[in-house]
Formats: sequence, C-alpha cells, structure tokens
Amino acid sequence: MTDAGAGQENLRKTCAPLENLSEGIFLNSKLLVLASTSPYRCELLKRLQIPFITAAPNVNEAPLPDETARATSARLSLDKARAVAANYSDALIIGSDQVALLNGQQIGKPLTHDNAVKQLSSTRGKTTHFYTALTLLNSQTGKYQTEVAENSVTLRNLSDTEIESYLRKEQPYHCAGSVKSEGLGIALMSGMTGDDPNALIGLPLILLTEMLRRENVLLF
Repeated sequence: MTDAGAGQENLRKTCAPLENLSEGIFLNSKLLVLASTSPYRCELLKRLQIPFITAAPNVNEAPLPDETARATSARLSLDKARAVAANYSDALIIGSDQVALLNGQQIGKPLTHDNAVKQLSSTRGKTTHFYTALTLLNSQTGKYQTEVAENSVTLRNLSDTEIESYLRKEQPYHCAGSVKSEGLGIALMSGMTGDDPNALIGLPLILLTEMLRRENVLLF
C-alpha cells in the first residue's frame, strides 16, 4: 500500500542499504540494484541482509487504456527494471509496482489531504484489492522473472472524524489507498488476506527470495 517517492540523495541518506556496501556490493558477481526511490521498499529489502544499491527508474506510471490492475502492475515493474538496467550492464535489477483496485477502478496515490479523505470515504466498509508486481531482471542476459502478489484489505465503516484524525496523524499521501498497513493504518482494517504481508508495503519478499534463488543468489 506504500510507494513513497523521494529524491535519490534523500533516499541514500534515510535508507542506506547496508553499512558494508563499500566493502563489497557484488553478489555472485552480480550487482543488486533496487529500481525504486521508495524508502519503504528499501527498508524491506534490507531485511534480507544482502548488499544492494538503489536507482530511480523514472517511469510513467499511468495505466494504459483498458489495462487490468494486474497487467498494469506487471508491466510497470518490468518497465522500471528495464529503465534502470540501461545504466547497469551486469546486474540483477529489482523492479516493483503496486496497483489498488476497488469496484473495478484503479486507485492511485492521493498525494494531497483532500484526495486522501475522498479515497478513505469511498473505501470504508469495502474491500480493496492490491496487486503488487515484482520483476527480477538479469541485465547481462536480458532474462527476467515477473510475478504478481495479491492482497485484499477490508476497512471498517470509519467515521468522518476517524478518517480526518488518521490522516492528520500518519499523512499517508504517497500510499495507494491512503493507508499504511505497516503503521497506524492497521487500526482502520477489519480484515486482510494475502500470501505475503510485505507485498502490501510494496515489495513481495517471499517472491523475491525465490527469484534470487533461481539466479543462484543464496541468502544463507
């Protein structure tokens, strides 16, 4: 549910991948690159305790006409990986994208308080489906893996006061659906389903670890 954008320099300051990055940034002779400026995805990737760097993909995230939410997320995750791969000839590139869907309509990031109020008002008491796509691209061979993790979140029938108070406190304006599942947003929910809760935050770690194994990257 989170995909906050930030300047590349700010990202490197607030979410340095690993302290020993300068001592060795190669895994099995491959540089690992996270194609994202999201500090949330950066923090998730750090859980795997492997060295990596980050790079901004600079991709237009607008959906194509008549494109399904699943297809949008898959296409954008690959587009982001390919955009970054242009600058790294021998690396494993991680691209990810999340699209929220309610009543057949894609929901983006609100960006402003007023838009967030509208989003939460329209989704309270309802179930929103989240499609979080992940791509791992080998820039040397051109081979890539793309899969999509699915999660659903049902919100309580929130009052206007609850919505206003929550938004003022957490300000989730760069989160699809206006809810941070990893933060106070959990208190807005009446239910959640899905195979990987990390996918809701922005990076499906279960899928990623399997993809890395296919590229002979062992975590331990």
